[in-house]
Amino acid sequence: MFILNRDTLAVGKLAVESSPPSPAKPVRILQIGDGNFLRAFFDWMVDVANGAGLMNGEVIVAQPLERGIAGAMKAQDQLFTVLLRGARDGRPVQSKRLVTCVRDTLDPYAQWDAMRAAMRDPALRFVVSNTTEAGIAHVEEPWVENQCPASFPAKVAALLLERFGAFGGSPESGLVFLPCELIEANGSRLREYVLRFAGDWKLPARFADWVKNRNIFCNTLVDRIVPGFPAAEAQTLYAALGYRDPLMVAAEPFLLWVIEGPAELAGELPLREAGLDVVWTGDLQPYRARKVRILNGAHTASALAAYRAGLDSVREMTEDPVVSRYLNKVMFDEIVPFVPLPDAERRAYAATVMERFANPYIHHELISIALNSVSKWRVRVLPTVRDYAAGRGQAPAGLAFSLAALLHFYRGEFTVAGGYEGRRGQDAYPIRDDADNLAIMNAAWNRGVDTGQVAAALLADARLWGEDLTRIPGLAERTAASLARIEAVGVKTAMSEL
Repeated sequence: MFILNRDTLAVGKLAVESSPPSPAKPVRILQIGDGNFLRAFFDWMVDVANGAGLMNGEVIVAQPLERGIAGAMKAQDQLFTVLLRGARDGRPVQSKRLVTCVRDTLDPYAQWDAMRAAMRDPALRFVVSNTTEAGIAHVEEPWVENQCPASFPAKVAALLLERFGAFGGSPESGLVFLPCELIEANGSRLREYVLRFAGDWKLPARFADWVKNRNIFCNTLVDRIVPGFPAAEAQTLYAALGYRDPLMVAAEPFLLWVIEGPAELAGELPLREAGLDVVWTGDLQPYRARKVRILNGAHTASALAAYRAGLDSVREMTEDPVVSRYLNKVMFDEIVPFVPLPDAERRAYAATVMERFANPYIHHELISIALNSVSKWRVRVLPTVRDYAAGRGQAPAGLAFSLAALLHFYRGEFTVAGGYEGRRGQDAYPIRDDADNLAIMNAAWNRGVDTGQVAAALLADARLWGEDLTRIPGLAERTAASLARIEAVGVKTAMSEL
């Protein structure tokens, strides 16, 4: 079995798709984030564009935390494999690509000078990040010269100050930021926090003006399911590839990146020209609504009910005759008609989502989707319920059932160890959410005389939903009726009655 490095790649001994060996390219991108998602999403795209001769740029990757994969990346010359498996348009898709576009991987806590040097490179143009949803936040910390700051926005402020000093604040030295963190207005919020640090640290006004006017912070939306390292199949895959790769990443074929920013930037990052689903737009919101309501909304509307019906994964939902009928009803009759896009576009996207849910290579556990379901239902499902009730006169039956299933899922007890658990048959399952939400749910179930009272009390509690849900026509009645049937005959039978 070959050792994975650039010497092996150069002699063409690896049974995998890769870009042809070429001279070093300029480093055009600093990537803050070394996790599976960015490597299977952004780095894979850059590598495809380089291989097609459409792009001439490499990436420097930086760990966002002190623990990361810089050492492992260096051990195999910054190479790693992306394995795509699934279906597109009804046809099976499987590909293995060795990504070669990463020049170096840095630990900024130990290599802050190298990070600063990267920011002084005149070829640098883009900064891409994924530091988790909690990464883009303002946490007060002092400025310490020649030391890596702890938080992500503080790192960006310090690195931009380095670039500002190196180029005297010239207009052309500004950078384009493409954050991939899964929060709304990710670019706008990153810009806000960078400027706040500029104020906290009493940096020159000229620097703040340069950040505001010469750097572009784009809001983005990313979409690709990336399960990560395929541990259960690793040895079989190594044998097929001819080399070991502990940094291999498995992902689905589907990919979408929507970037809200100046259209002229698309020519500088020619990913769409390489046949990749990258959209530059002046308004991200319709795409966000489509993803949040259709993909995430369908997940949230079905996962808890399916789990309580005895299923464990998203794929099982598509295979079970009762749950799949429910999922299709909710998806195409209740969610899709109220997404603010042309009907053909929203239905095509929904069909793609259903195909992705059925991907046999992705084991997406329902219990993991159940994490923080109160806030998820509020963000992902409630807007559709409001729109449906406004347009049709009463709340949708399927989504009301999803709310009943959520209330039933949250019927649990606090444990001696401080957790909160529900029961499915003889087995306990964890219920994880904000502590206040769990306390509200537990108190209502312990206080309620019947399911109608429980449903009425919980739907009226604006602490959970941000509003009194009993004011939405028909929602309280339909939720209470569904909850009563779930209690009487079980989730699956109640679901089949819809």
